[in-house]
Amino acid sequence: MCGVVGIIGPEEAAKEVFMGLFTLQHRGQDAAGILSYEEGEGPGFHLWKDNGLVESVFNEEIVNRLPGRMAIGHTRYSTVGKSDNKHDIQPLVLNYPYGIGMAHNGNLVNYYELAEKLRRERHRMPLTNNDLEVIENLFADALLDAGNKSAELSFAQIENAVSSVMRSVNGGYSVVSMIAGQGLFAFRDPRGIRPLILGVRDAVVTDIVTGEKSTKKAYCVSSELILLSFLGYESLGDVKPGELIFVNTRGELHRKVLPEAVKEATPCMFEWVYFAGAESILEGKPVYTARLNLGKGLAKLVQRSIELGEMSPDIVVPVPETSRIAAIALAEEIKVPYREVLIKNRYIQRSFILNTPEKRTKAVDLKLNPVKSEIKGKNVLLVDDSIVRGTTSKRLVDLVRRAGAKEVYFVSTCSPIRKPCFYGIDFPNPEELIATDRNEKQIAEALNADKVVYLDQDSLREAIGLKSMCMACLDGKYPTDVSAGIAFEKRRRGDRRGKGKA
Repeated sequence: MCGVVGIIGPEEAAKEVFMGLFTLQHRGQDAAGILSYEEGEGPGFHLWKDNGLVESVFNEEIVNRLPGRMAIGHTRYSTVGKSDNKHDIQPLVLNYPYGIGMAHNGNLVNYYELAEKLRRERHRMPLTNNDLEVIENLFADALLDAGNKSAELSFAQIENAVSSVMRSVNGGYSVVSMIAGQGLFAFRDPRGIRPLILGVRDAVVTDIVTGEKSTKKAYCVSSELILLSFLGYESLGDVKPGELIFVNTRGELHRKVLPEAVKEATPCMFEWVYFAGAESILEGKPVYTARLNLGKGLAKLVQRSIELGEMSPDIVVPVPETSRIAAIALAEEIKVPYREVLIKNRYIQRSFILNTPEKRTKAVDLKLNPVKSEIKGKNVLLVDDSIVRGTTSKRLVDLVRRAGAKEVYFVSTCSPIRKPCFYGIDFPNPEELIATDRNEKQIAEALNADKVVYLDQDSLREAIGLKSMCMACLDGKYPTDVSAGIAFEKRRRGDRRGKGKA
């Protein structure tokens, strides 16, 4: 899972992208990058990217070296390749045809077979282990195959090339891209698994020839609404599944849902459960409201356990930060005091999206400090958004026990995760998942908890409020063919060890 943004229109697009990336930092903390494009006889593209958080990768001097009225940015959370490989950091750039810069959020199930096909049939030598390179090359080849030699690309030409990409790739993805001298375009996978939002605002610009000022439309595409709101863009709504957005250098907006789009979209339920910022609205469903509903749904199950004598909580405690909203709603419903007694060190990364068990273990040790005076002798109900591998959850239970808790119950607003994800969330290996081949009692034993309660799938759907979502990690019903998934996972683990390069 990553964060993407593309902006065209304002005089200093990269500065807006830079500021906007801070609002998407929660979506990826491995690396960050910004690519801008400047009209004229200069180098055209200007790129800066590196490993680390946005604030450590960029400063004012660097951002000032990224001129132009068009820019794209990315915050990275690696699911393919090694997280510290600088070659894999986005955006990526091709110099032909025209010059193409691109960034994306998502994952391709058939990445390795497409990379091999490009190598064999098009004689393309991969420079990265990033599946974005496959998308970018497929798009470039589709433009070349069309035989276009005109100075200005039409919307139809871009549309045909993107349709060709959609027919080839299998996965969940949202793409933002620039074509030198042409404009900015973005598209979303045919099933809408990964989010993308479009916004517009007025921008005062100076003509580079006459020096005259005028007001023109500026456009922004982003993974989340929070970025648009922060930068003053009015939301035009979600980019629809399978939709292409193109804004040319004159500021003219074109958009079309391509034939590859499916009738029933399947956005990832994990956006509402965990990934998206609480301020965001996805598919017309506010994330904050969904998390309140998740807590209320979970409260019904907790209340049932209380009535059966299976637990007797004295305090309800959220696991910072994502579960706080649900924990408040749960506490209100069961009428048990809500207490924030796990104090977070805000300078530590989100442990779920760290990509090795060792990193996650160290992060938990550094991230949270218990308030022992409020925990000692009490029965503590810990509320978290999900239980994935169980590494973090077990250490949380142990942390609370060491602080003097009498009993510890662990409840999750997400149903048991028992299947791998191939669409951009970092658990493609079912052997890593604590719920695989375990029931709730066995999971409680593995976590050293007195009781574990999960929200059921029907209640999860009801809380979010969408009829159709991707819940494959819960029920195994994948919206695309994932037959290449086993090979994907084998190669991916090899890449993480520095072997099996694509």
